[in-house]
Amino acid sequence: MLPAQALRRIGFLLEAEGAATYKVQAFRRAAATVEAMAPGELERLNQEGRLATLKGIGDATAAVISQALAGEVPDYLSSLEGRGPSLAGPAEQALLEALRGDCHSHSDWSDGGSPIEEMARAAADLGREYLALTDHSPRLKVARGLSADSLRRQLQVVAELNERLHPFRLLRGIEVDILEDGSLDQEDELLAELDVVVASVHSALRMEGAQMTRRMVVAVSNPLVDVLGHCTGRLVAGRSRPQSDFDPSEVFGACAAHGTAVEINSRPDRLDPPVALVRAAASAGCGFAVDSDAHAPGQLSWLHFGCQIAVEAGLDAASIVNTRPLDDFLAWTARAG
Repeated sequence: MLPAQALRRIGFLLEAEGAATYKVQAFRRAAATVEAMAPGELERLNQEGRLATLKGIGDATAAVISQALAGEVPDYLSSLEGRGPSLAGPAEQALLEALRGDCHSHSDWSDGGSPIEEMARAAADLGREYLALTDHSPRLKVARGLSADSLRRQLQVVAELNERLHPFRLLRGIEVDILEDGSLDQEDELLAELDVVVASVHSALRMEGAQMTRRMVVAVSNPLVDVLGHCTGRLVAGRSRPQSDFDPSEVFGACAAHGTAVEINSRPDRLDPPVALVRAAASAGCGFAVDSDAHAPGQLSWLHFGCQIAVEAGLDAASIVNTRPLDDFLAWTARAG
């Protein structure tokens, strides 16, 4: 493994286990420094014991570089590889392996931390066949949501990337805000061009229950919507936040009637919805999407958390839309609502 590859792999694994951003970025910055160097220069500095004179290279990253140059697997990398995700049993592992794609991810075009191509290549490296790029819509200004014009420019970038990344496919998508009246925060004509539309509530989360129910029912009944994102809005870690109040039977009944999948959001700070609501959605006849909601490459590996929820709720792979091969998945998203 080349030094830059080792450094980037460490950054990915640190991100996957939820390490602080500054720590992840230290390894990515070191990788960028190494990649920018003239041939032979890195080896010379290593032989002279002067790697730490390079910008962004400290003791830990210097040790990784030195060991990689010696043809060894760096100790730091070995320790991280041994701490991979631990699933509760074979059912969870089987479901994780059955997932062909991921319907929810973000790039640095909105509130993600990495370029689109880096996200796509990370998903491909994880064995995914497809990844939906679902940056935010304009209403969510804190997340730098995309205007219609920005989204159109992004679609051109996605088309160009797909020519290079084939057979992996980056899907054209959006996480569109559900506005207070249930309408969607983007032009209908533009939403109709996309492969995947995830609709989520991000504002007025403490809305009175009957109003929230109507809001969500209107949204999931819209034929342009494919997936209802993180339906309770809860946060279970850090700055915790309680669930929004809504009538599950009405919301999930509307999802089932209109073929809108209910997302199982795998982010460890969300794990949304909880198992009891997943069971309620299954009883209503809903399909599901186990998604990472990744905002950085390492977070794409968080799907195992969602698989644990799905298995505990008694779901089978057939009820999860992103276990479908690409063509079947796209046929599903192209359905009439």
